[in-house]
Amino acid sequence: MLEKIISDALPVPHGFFTRKGGASSGIFAGLNCGPGSSDLAEVVAINRARVAEAMGVAPDHLITVHQVHSADVVPVTAPLPAPAPRADAMVTASPGLALAVLTADCQPVLFCDPIARVIGAAHAGWRGTHDGVLEATVAAMEGLGARRADISAVIGPCISQSAYEVGPEFFETFTDDDRDASRFFIAGTGDRYLFDLPAFGLSRLRAAGVGHAEWTRHCTYRDSERFFSYRRTTHAGEADYGRLISTIRL
Repeated sequence: MLEKIISDALPVPHGFFTRKGGASSGIFAGLNCGPGSSDLAEVVAINRARVAEAMGVAPDHLITVHQVHSADVVPVTAPLPAPAPRADAMVTASPGLALAVLTADCQPVLFCDPIARVIGAAHAGWRGTHDGVLEATVAAMEGLGARRADISAVIGPCISQSAYEVGPEFFETFTDDDRDASRFFIAGTGDRYLFDLPAFGLSRLRAAGVGHAEWTRHCTYRDSERFFSYRRTTHAGEADYGRLISTIRL
């Protein structure tokens, strides 16, 4: 059985899928949906087909892009040709397409304007969030007829502040641009800081004027039974890691 986390703020089919219920084994055990991982390609395809079935779409209508930690957004009206475009967000007003992003600590963000019937999905790590991927997604939704005040945005499972240790150069990247950004950091050990990625994401969404923004409050690092985590894998010295999938459709 697949497991997905949903939000009442998104009144269309959607899900932040956990790692439960997939066909992968070993370090990828469960629902690894990342074709960029070293998992067997045919097993990743099985996992993605299971997600597509759960979302009520054909496998080729489960749409992902080649994520590169950018602020680039792709409007989607049909299944994308291979190779997938390099981008980190998608928007659509077309029914029957499930927009999906892959994460393993970064923020998966799902968007919906239920009045205009426009949806979006964004992969928002610290760099993409810093560079404006969330605001770009909102603007692209507006281009399809959405209104900011009618958009709800939900951040799914991602790394929480208690697990996100960074160095002083990371802190300076944020505070050199905006002194108020220090509010997303607390002191760690020595010269280290702890960064609050979901709080940063929520602040950017709210500043962009969306009608509602929330985080599901699930930490990918702390819950190894349900979530893949790049940072946890790195700390454990493992060779690779699985990718979670989050998706939304009209």
